[in-house]
Amino acid sequence: MSAFNSLLLKISGELVGDQLEKMKFLCIKEIGKSRLEKMTSGLQLFTGLMERNKLGPDNTVFLVSLLKDIGRLDLADNITNCESQYAGSPNDLPNDEEQAKLDIATKVITDNLGRRWRAYGRKLGLPEAKLDHIAQKHPNDLEEQVVELLKEWRKMQKSEAKTDTLIKALRSCDQNYTADLIQTELEKRKANGRQ
Repeated sequence: MSAFNSLLLKISGELVGDQLEKMKFLCIKEIGKSRLEKMTSGLQLFTGLMERNKLGPDNTVFLVSLLKDIGRLDLADNITNCESQYAGSPNDLPNDEEQAKLDIATKVITDNLGRRWRAYGRKLGLPEAKLDHIAQKHPNDLEEQVVELLKEWRKMQKSEAKTDTLIKALRSCDQNYTADLIQTELEKRKANGRQ
């Protein structure tokens, strides 16, 4: 069984009282009332959502919002925390050199981006639903929103994640100061001979 299916099984077992009924009610539009009436477990509901492409290992936004709507923030956080574990193998990551550069860029962007993080996320190609999820998860913490945004982008890009992409997106959002800071930090790193 995949790690993702194990997670869904665990979540299904954690639903108590009328939580499943509440989730089913929220899924009427996606699955249909008559089909939902036959479902007696969270797993059946999750399977129905997967059949309609509303749920998958890299598509958990809808399920996370359902769990939040029924007050199960603990389970919503479990999904978010586990996403990175089943997001891919080490072969899906950039090489060590690029990862080091991305880490530098991430720190600079986190320290400097601020309120324009959503516009930046769009330039990086993150779906609007993902941006909404980030905003809901950290409603009053700009820094955490930026950290989460960059984490999601890296997960989405896998081995294709490049520092240059981050810099180009900053420049297209008129965030030239932050882009220049990243380039300065990268040049310092190079000058110190840590290539």
